Amino acid sequence: MPLLKKRLADSHKGDNGRVLVIGGSNKYTGAPTLAAIAALRTGVDIVTVAAPEQAAWIINTYSPDLITRKFEGDFFNWDNVKDIIDLSGKFDVILIGPGLGLEPDTLAFTKEIIERVPNPKVIDADALKAIKLAESEIHHAILTPHSKEFEIMTDETLPKEQEEKIKMLRHFAKNDNVILLKGHIDLIIDKHKLKSNKTGNPGMTVGGTGDILAGLCAGFLAQTKDLFNSAYNAAYLNGKIGDYLLRTKGYGFIASDFLPLIPEIIKKTKL
Repeated sequence: MPLLKKRLADSHKGDNGRVLVIGGSNKYTGAPTLAAIAALRTGVDIVTVAAPEQAAWIINTYSPDLITRKFEGDFFNWDNVKDIIDLSGKFDVILIGPGLGLEPDTLAFTKEIIERVPNPKVIDADALKAIKLAESEIHHAILTPHSKEFEIMTDETLPKEQEEKIKMLRHFAKNDNVILLKGHIDLIIDKHKLKSNKTGNPGMTVGGTGDILAGLCAGFLAQTKDLFNSAYNAAYLNGKIGDYLLRTKGYGFIASDFLPLIPEIIKKTKL
């Protein structure tokens, strides 16, 4: 069954998904941009990037298709919590993490947003370092860690034996959350389901491919409200594009090469 439903002929702007990307800092502007454009390329109508003002102005120069909301300062902090919570109410999905940075005030802000915003969400990159899965109240979320980020979130070491690894992942996929553990073979798991994804290649260690993946998750989730299948199809599509780029460019491909291929590969794979 296709993940993405056929659009209504009389649909209006916003009916096919609105995504809010919360990210960026005085050090990082590329990560939230890649994630936001990837989400747009899945077919959602609106993607807005909430970012510290200097980062947001730079993000505006990357693409005229992105809307930004600018916040005073070099990075997010506790003072931004209320405004971001109010802003989130206008969106179907929030993606939090790309380029946020690891300032203590930013981590405190991030944890509060994750726990208080009720929207379906994708938690990625630096946002994963702001939470402890055993303690945090997280709902309706796709979490996208690699193994080291998972260990930071849980204070546990992932077992090497596959059955024990799956058992640990399932233990931490509490509530209705989905964990997408990135690796040589991606594992997508919730309390009841498990899928593995084998697309992708070592060239995808280049910076930014994780931001693309997070954006794909958010874009699919905004259109379907299906956490598990959005995560699985995002992992599959991201790897599929990476494999195509390896065939056509060798190991010289970069993350921005993924962006124009997203709609083409979605169409070919009939998502």
